[in-house]
Amino acid sequence: MRIRVRRTGGFAGIERRAEVDTSGRPDAPEWQALAERVLAAGRSTPPAGVPDGFGYEITVDGRTVYAADPRLTEDERELVSRLLKEGA
Repeated sequence: MRIRVRRTGGFAGIERRAEVDTSGRPDAPEWQALAERVLAAGRSTPPAGVPDGFGYEITVDGRTVYAADPRLTEDERELVSRLLKEGA
């Protein structure tokens, strides 16, 4: 499973991208379950954000959902955080 995030906005307006390929990872089932929950609850269009907040485009194997601060679900926040920390 290939999971990508694109974060835009924020005070400085700097875009960040990160990607994780779960193939062969010992924690792949955990990543996959989290990604599936995010997809199930995700929005198909970008939501309205707040000034200086971040907007997120989360893509899992070609399927994209959108989220924005401050209304991230717990699963969205965890997935985005892990991707930006561990992703390439």
